[in-house]
Order: sequence, then C-alpha cells, then structure tokens
Amino acid sequence: MFKVNAVETVDRVSAELGETVDRLHELANGMQPEDRIILVCGTTDIEILAFTPFGIENLRELIALENRHQA
Repeated sequence: MFKVNAVETVDRVSAELGETVDRLHELANGMQPEDRIILVCGTTDIEILAFTPFGIENLRELIALENRHQA
C-alpha cells in the first residue's frame, strides 16, 4: 500500500500543465485508483479531483500519448 502525504487539486494541476480542467477530468475518467487519482469529499455535495505526484506523472504521459495520436 502506498502512503500519500500531499495531493494537488485538479485546478492547480491544470495551471501547472497548461491544460484545461475539463480535459483533465476527461483524462481522469479513464484512470484507475492505482494511477493515484483521489476524489476528495467534503461536507457539501461538491467533490474535488486531486492527484498525487505519481498521478500527475500519469497525466503527463496520457497527454503526451494523446498529442502523439493527434499529430
């Protein structure tokens, strides 16, 4: 089992990677928990998508793969 001590929200990762939040949500739909994506639930009905550092690396790989297929 892995330990997580920090995650980044989808908004922050979007800004770091220069991608839209919507695109990251689309990519995350195909990811599994072992890809280190996390859904953060609070006291409201709002859920926030977050990524571990490993999850961000997985996103980078997915983005690069999609970009190669579109070229």
